[in-house]
Amino acid sequence: MSTVEEHRAYAPTQLGFAVLTASDSRREPEDDSGRKIAEMAVEAGHRVVGQQIVVDEVAAIGSAVEAALDAGADAVVLNGGTGFAQRDVSVQAVMPLLDRVIEGFGELFRTLSFQQVGAAAMLSGAVAGVAGRSVVFVLPGSPKAVELAMTELILPEVGHLLGQIRR
Repeated sequence: MSTVEEHRAYAPTQLGFAVLTASDSRREPEDDSGRKIAEMAVEAGHRVVGQQIVVDEVAAIGSAVEAALDAGADAVVLNGGTGFAQRDVSVQAVMPLLDRVIEGFGELFRTLSFQQVGAAAMLSGAVAGVAGRSVVFVLPGSPKAVELAMTELILPEVGHLLGQIRR
């Protein structure tokens, strides 16, 4: 058995996902990215333990992430607010909440995104990190970006990652 297989033996199989969308303009009917994250998590055998839209403000985003963590979410997936517009503050709101940053997440996301959108991928502030015994992912708000991150990075490894955190 390889080391990765040994590590995956500790991986929980059903996780609770909290889905947050940072937006000043989207309402539930228009939240395609939040809906996509929730659907993909459920299709992968997980459950959604909370889903909401949060205004693009550092305090509001930070409070929503903390509330999801306090409620016991295994994984918090926040989409929106990762660019360079004045109101894009998701990364700044989440970074102080993280105990450890998962450096490879942002690097891999931007590499994969580059294959789809070219050099514009460098404008993504996608980040992930460990907060206590949970993990937080911060993604761009486009449906294609969340689908890419969920398919290629989050769903294949989130259980493995949490198994390591909780060993």
